[in-house]
Amino acid sequence: MKVAVLDFGKTNSKLFVFGQDGRILDERRTQPQWTRQNGFSVLDEAALHDWALDAVANAVEDHGVEGVMVSGHGCTFALVNETALTHPILDYEQEPPPEIAARIDRLIPDFAETFSPRLPLGFNYGCHMLWLQEVDPDAFAAATSILGYPQYWSWRLGGRPVSEVSYLGCHSHLWAPRARDFSSLVDAQDWRGQMPAFARAGAVVGERQLGGVARPIAIHNGVHDSNAALHAYRRQALGPLTVVSTGTWVIVLNPDCPLEALDRGRDMLVNVDVDGGPVPTIRFMGGREFADISGGWQGAIAPGSIQQAIDAGFMALPSFAPGGPMSGHRGEIIGGTPSAGERAAMALLYVALMVDLCLDLIHSQNTVIVDGGLNAGGLLAGLLAELRPAQAFLQGATLEGSATGAAALAFECVGREFAAEAPEPVRATRFTGLAGYRDAWRDRVAGQGGGVKAAGGAR
Repeated sequence: MKVAVLDFGKTNSKLFVFGQDGRILDERRTQPQWTRQNGFSVLDEAALHDWALDAVANAVEDHGVEGVMVSGHGCTFALVNETALTHPILDYEQEPPPEIAARIDRLIPDFAETFSPRLPLGFNYGCHMLWLQEVDPDAFAAATSILGYPQYWSWRLGGRPVSEVSYLGCHSHLWAPRARDFSSLVDAQDWRGQMPAFARAGAVVGERQLGGVARPIAIHNGVHDSNAALHAYRRQALGPLTVVSTGTWVIVLNPDCPLEALDRGRDMLVNVDVDGGPVPTIRFMGGREFADISGGWQGAIAPGSIQQAIDAGFMALPSFAPGGPMSGHRGEIIGGTPSAGERAAMALLYVALMVDLCLDLIHSQNTVIVDGGLNAGGLLAGLLAELRPAQAFLQGATLEGSATGAAALAFECVGREFAAEAPEPVRATRFTGLAGYRDAWRDRVAGQGGGVKAAGGAR
């Protein structure tokens, strides 16, 4: 059996073909496009749909794929009737007008109910729902279903409309993790009737004939991407884990962190796993910040550039994107003018130091798995292992943990084995002066009001 996974990210969207041995047999990539329409930034859904449909059809013809699964970024919803969108899909990177934002703010449930802090832009997609409902009530009235982003794509490809808990529970203001039910906001706005029945991530929700093959393929219910990565490793019985999932966002998930330790002012929240369990989380927009700090660097970073950046004292201070544990502070580069290579090294050091800070804030003392595109070449994981010698570090055997977890859910749902590769041990880097660099960075961050005592200690 083979499964195609559509992994819809904010910056890049990908299709992977997985075999039952966990290997990626083929892949395709594109970038979603966002356009202006009636005062909103919205997704060019038609273009992305055409790409996805063509990619899946080719996967069916070339590899005999028997099912398609979806993994999707958070913060995004879709309003649909029986056949189509009733409003274009909103880009989460836009703020409601101040007068509307003030009215929305009064409607938001307390953090103690949703464990969903009040975040900027559309990072709480319940806020964007309130915004759209105010300015275009007809779109809401016409919608028979409110779908999470992965569920929209499962429906668009031929499945029935369903809800899924890992997506609803992703800092949306729509879910109450302790009650394992919709939040008071959903009932206050009378949205419950537009929320379809639940299906587990990976469940078959329809079928469709594609690619000129007579036998239809299964359409599987989608999943939130970072929770898919968590599932990919939890299913391997590796013991207590913290997962660092990297991409446009760096998401740090530690199920062992007490809920009482979560600080709403630090972009700490509860995610919800695919079985409805609470997962304490902290996050920052690490991929976006890396691109900003590095000047759009592509490719490998030479270890020698890391040492040069440390020796020169080139340092990036948070934050270079909205959200994160240092939200409200403007990013700053200090120490002089680095070369292009040193700037990229400084950007990776910044991501490592931010992850290190997040691991302290999320009370991580268990094994850490570093996953995703920012760990290309293993340098990020190696830096973290040097910064935190008291913890064990592993890294994904591939960079596509979210897609791998999504594939596992699809295979498991139909009773098929899926043997993903086990994560690999991380070899700690050994850079002279890294401990002092981290201490100096922490001192500067403390001066911004973001001080946290380092728990790991560098070699």
